[in-house]
Amino acid sequence: MTRSLPLLVMLAALSLQATNSNAAGAAVANSVVKVFSTMRFPDLVKPWAKQAPVEASGSGVVIEGHRILTNAHVVLYATQVQVQANEAGDKVSATVVAIAPGIDLAVLKLDDESFFDSHPPLARASKLPQIKDAVLAYGFPAGGTSLSITKGIVSRIEFTPYNFPVSGLRIQVDAAINPGNSGGPAVADDKMIGLAFSKLGGGAENIGYIIPNEEIELFLGNITDGHYHGKPTMFDDLQTLENAALRDYLKLGKSVEGMVVHKPFRSEDDYPLKKWDVITHIGDTPIDNQGMVKLGPDLRVSFHYLLQKVARDGIVPIGIVRGGKKLSVRLPVPTTRPTLVSDLEGGYPSYFVYGPLVFSRATWQFFPFIDKSGGARSLNLIGSPLITRALDTPNTDLEELVVVSSPFFPNKLAIGYSNPMGHVVSQINGTKVQSLRQLVALLRDVKEDFVKIEFDQEGGESLVFPRAQMAAVTEEILNDNGVRAQGSADTLAVWQASQGSKSP
Repeated sequence: MTRSLPLLVMLAALSLQATNSNAAGAAVANSVVKVFSTMRFPDLVKPWAKQAPVEASGSGVVIEGHRILTNAHVVLYATQVQVQANEAGDKVSATVVAIAPGIDLAVLKLDDESFFDSHPPLARASKLPQIKDAVLAYGFPAGGTSLSITKGIVSRIEFTPYNFPVSGLRIQVDAAINPGNSGGPAVADDKMIGLAFSKLGGGAENIGYIIPNEEIELFLGNITDGHYHGKPTMFDDLQTLENAALRDYLKLGKSVEGMVVHKPFRSEDDYPLKKWDVITHIGDTPIDNQGMVKLGPDLRVSFHYLLQKVARDGIVPIGIVRGGKKLSVRLPVPTTRPTLVSDLEGGYPSYFVYGPLVFSRATWQFFPFIDKSGGARSLNLIGSPLITRALDTPNTDLEELVVVSSPFFPNKLAIGYSNPMGHVVSQINGTKVQSLRQLVALLRDVKEDFVKIEFDQEGGESLVFPRAQMAAVTEEILNDNGVRAQGSADTLAVWQASQGSKSP
């Protein structure tokens, strides 16, 4: 008995479909790489040193321009990076040419670009996926050495915080994503829709996160000069317009929807937003009373998403209602938010050793080190500026917070004093401390017999040291503790300048 022609045609079509699918899958796999990194993280308690080398691995994907795209956290502070293709036996040395820890993306260049002759870039989709779209996550997670492919669906798309102060679109998937998957592509219909970067911890299951192509395109467009400049953002404090009494207070009609300005980012008279303004539009797009905008029929995200799309030359046109009148204003949207506590952004901390003390500027990376020593729990109780003023904007009176970053070096000059680690320095001999460099200049120029160091907190102690002995023991302390330099290059430049010169 012979088979009917339609059945043969259907079987042939299924066979061709399977062949095409296998070929497409092989092409994707050929563009996925394993990334090996040797990292030397900063030691914030010993800022003159680096932590011991850490070996780590992640994933990456070939993109246009003979480049590899991966996550920033896969190669941050890497002293050595190597890339290995799927099913390859050798590794190729790589260099980090652009990195953005905030949005967790990085680009690598290979020492041997012939690698790309047989490993072409993976095509990227031009649109966001839809909820419930099937997705495959490619990468090299823990548990094996070969390429792993897990399957799931797109569960959620949101505009949400990444690493402070950066926010962006994020895709949630239920495909398994584990350590080592970071930097690997997520694929739908044989095209990359984003880059795997994390999963939800705390015992949650089947919740992984993808950086979508839209964020990747912004990043790649931003680094054309080799440096990442950040994303346009507004830092004004806002509140929703859901409460009926609030609407009545502002005398708003039912047709007015938007977000209320609780505290403008800047207080200057020429700043376009004022307290009680109602932001109703970003560009031409209306926002609702919860600060959301629609992206298609089934997706709502925070209106902040529009800033990165509408901004031109650091300005976004917005519609507001002020005192019952509709206005259009041009809002500056900076790419960074200067704060008294800063971010290392992949660099190493500045420091200065003076007698048994180590001073450094306060950074966000310092907080976990304080917590390890048990100090973080008391910061709020003592009213430490690390808690109360961390997000304040720097000004001419206070450029940054300066902390004692380490416990005392063992020395008789410190006997009787409590451990000052994590305390914010407020004054040197009665002069207010504005920055680390200025603190070094103050110590350099002290002429009194004693150096008095005071801290900005409730309770605690003032530290008083004999100036001549502090200078004499510093070199001894450095030698005894294996500290190669009294300070980082920037602070030593101040210390070695002529005494009596103008403080920086």
